[in-house]
Amino acid sequence: MVGVASVLARRALMLAVAVIVIVLLTALILEATGYSTRVLKAIVDSYVKAYRQDISRTIRNETMVNELTEKYKLELEEIYGLNKPWYVRASTFVKNTLLMDFGITDREDIASIVGKAPPLRVSDVIATVIPRTVIMITVAEIICIAIALAIAPRLVYKIGSIADRAVVAYAAFTNALPIWWLAMLFILMFSYQLRVFPTDYRYIIAFIRDLSIDPITNFAQIIYYAALPIITVVIALLGGWLYGIRAQLIRVIREDFVFVAKAKGLPDPTITKKYIVRVAAPPIMTSIILALAGSIGGYIITESVFEWPGMGTLYYLAISGGEASIVMALTYVFTLIYVIARFILEALYIVLDPRIRIT
Repeated sequence: MVGVASVLARRALMLAVAVIVIVLLTALILEATGYSTRVLKAIVDSYVKAYRQDISRTIRNETMVNELTEKYKLELEEIYGLNKPWYVRASTFVKNTLLMDFGITDREDIASIVGKAPPLRVSDVIATVIPRTVIMITVAEIICIAIALAIAPRLVYKIGSIADRAVVAYAAFTNALPIWWLAMLFILMFSYQLRVFPTDYRYIIAFIRDLSIDPITNFAQIIYYAALPIITVVIALLGGWLYGIRAQLIRVIREDFVFVAKAKGLPDPTITKKYIVRVAAPPIMTSIILALAGSIGGYIITESVFEWPGMGTLYYLAISGGEASIVMALTYVFTLIYVIARFILEALYIVLDPRIRIT
């Protein structure tokens, strides 16, 4: 146990250092390039312009208007840190990010996907939209993984069969098919023509928000609104999962110890469980854990097609609107999720392959 704890402690330290380095590099890119400064100046100028127009309606003295406007501008520059060097802002940025203090946003479009009025804490915005992406993307990934794990082990003994060729053809077809294009096709067919599913998915915000008020009705509505997005993602990703797990198992089934097990007369289910799946488990688990972690980041284009208020949509609005604090927050959150996934993998590796303890 001491050896296991030592290995996990070393891996945890390395991953923590990686998080700090990534946050530091992101802050340097945003601040040293002047991107953050330009965005903050644009924000300040918009506020100053609105303030000047507002006070001009009541104050006719142009000199006084200029003095008040300049005073207000200096106050805003101090609030946003524009009166400080970029490296000072970067250090503050890094410290606040590591402490999960992402600041406040007053953007109307970002508040609209949350379903609340601005201003909002950025951490609250992210915490609100993550479950929606989990409902759409992560659940679809889990369904694909479950189906692939059930079917792929049955294919390894039937390489070249009709079923195996069908899986390979399906994987090749879906891998070349953009998810967003499939999403548009399904919305056209099932939402507008057949009217089986809704045409506007933004209403799911209300059902998720009011889930505790009427759990049964709202949960049924959430399933109804999430059904088509989940079906779309499953159809698009299932082929890749089937082919990937099949490839991992085929690599193992050709090993000498599998032929020895067959020569001993062991039944195929026993060989599959104890000799093939067990050996292929580490790379398969790597794919599963990292895919689930990555799914939380959302799909920007696909979510836009469905008007789904998730992480992908939030990332798009943050980038297009120049919200550096939200971009930094999302980068940090994604990094944390990835690091946690990597740490889980390290622990699973030790369970699945004790030889790793000595590394």
